[in-house]
This record gives sequence, C-alpha cells and structure tokens, in this order.
Amino acid sequence: MTLLIPPRTQDIGFTVKRLLPSRLKQRVGPFIFVDHMGPAHFEAGTTAGDVRQHPHIGLATVTYLFSGAMMHRDSLGIVQRIEPGAINLMTAGSGIVHSERLPDDVRENKTAVEGIQTWLALPAEVEDCDPSFAHYASERIPAINLAGIKGRVLIGEAFGISSPVKTASKTIYLDLELAAGAEYIPDFPQQELAIYVVQGEVSVSGESIPEFHVGVLDQSAVIKAEAGARIILFGGEPLAGDRFILWNFVASSREKVRAAGERWTNAGFTMVPGETDWIPLPKV
Repeated sequence: MTLLIPPRTQDIGFTVKRLLPSRLKQRVGPFIFVDHMGPAHFEAGTTAGDVRQHPHIGLATVTYLFSGAMMHRDSLGIVQRIEPGAINLMTAGSGIVHSERLPDDVRENKTAVEGIQTWLALPAEVEDCDPSFAHYASERIPAINLAGIKGRVLIGEAFGISSPVKTASKTIYLDLELAAGAEYIPDFPQQELAIYVVQGEVSVSGESIPEFHVGVLDQSAVIKAEAGARIILFGGEPLAGDRFILWNFVASSREKVRAAGERWTNAGFTMVPGETDWIPLPKV
C-alpha cells in the first residue's frame, strides 16, 4: 500500500464521507471524486436531502446505491429513478445540469439512503464532448460468486467478466464482499488502484485499513479480510495532464473551469425542464 486516505465529513444536506479529492491525492485513475453518502433517513413532507439543479463539465458522474432511491432529472430531459444496484453514468462533457431528489415513498417509509457517488475525469481529448446519460439496471450488472469472494463488476473487466457500462477511459470499479480470512490479489497492469473499506476489517500486505478509509495500492498488493468485509475497488489507467476543479467543474485548464463558473452565474447553461430552483456558484 502506498497511501492511506482518511474520510472528511461533509454536509450536503445530509452527511457524506468524502475520500477524493484529498490533499494527499487528487485522483486514482480517472476517479477524481468519491463520496460515501449516508446512511441517512429523511422526514416525509420535507425537501431535506434534495440536491437542487446544478451544473457539471469535464467529467462523468457514477451513482451507485446500496439502499434507498433517488430521482435523477437533467437538462437533456431525462428522468430516471435510481435504485440500489443500478449504475447511472452521466457524462457532462461540455456541460449538463441535473438535480437529485428523494422520492416520496423513500421519505414516507423512512428508508435509509446510502451509496457511493463518484466522478470520473474525462480524457482531455473528449472533455468537451456532447453530454449524455446512460442507465444500467441492477440486473444488467454482472455478479461473481467465488470461494471467499462474491460481488459485482460495476465497470470494467475482472474475474473473466465484463460490465456493460461504457466509459471514456479504461476504468475498474468492483463491489466485493470478502469472507473472513479471504485474500484477493488485484491484477490490473498499468492501472492505478485503490480500495475503499465500506465495512469490516481489511489489511493490505499486512497493513491495516480502517473502515471508511481509502488505501492506494501498489502493484504487489494482497488484500485480506481479517473478518468479513465489504470493499470497493476502483481505479483505471492514469489520465495524461493536470486536472483542475472548481466546485462541480473539472477540466484540463484553469481557464475552462473559471469560464464554466461565469457561464453558470450568467445563466448560460440549459436548465432542467420544469425546475426553477438551483444552486448558485459558491463564493471562493
């Protein structure tokens, strides 16, 4: 293991554990943002937990829920309920606006909302592509069930299985459950890799990783569950060049993220049909 990254608690209307970006490391492969959302419960008849419409450029968001549900709406006119186990990939490219709100049934039943929200930085040559959205239902995401290891191949290829999710650069994203004492040796040459410990006791080549921490792996990493554990393995091929972040904008130049901020402030983005509330650009 080359680096241990602790979580930072953030309040976005509910509590999240933020792992990337970190002052220790900006990104792993294309992953430039990793939040563990919840678990959180929300009162019926309120808007607590709703994320009003806001913009993105230069990245793809990946939403993966463990429990609960969310309603995605975007400036392309797409409305999609996000359920546990599904993968929702929104490619912002040159610019997209979306909102994420909680369905009434989730509030009324006080269902816990929990999941992982990530951003994939786009390769510089496609960061200005047309925006798009792709929904992959839970049943389309392949499962694995091996001795001591079970889970799902969310993005990329592992254990001889390929996910149908298409990304702009080579990416690996796995949700794995390890039985007590089970070992897993990742084999993804030329890819940067990290694990996030969702639950349980895990070590990497003898070094302990606490719950809710990210461990950045080296090429000889041996992952072992000291007790039963759930981990997210993520990474991919490193992207060439620097990436700059301003609020919800990611780009290969400072000028692009600054221009996106001005564009949002000056109402230059297409908005979500039927929605009027929005999040202003934070003052920095």
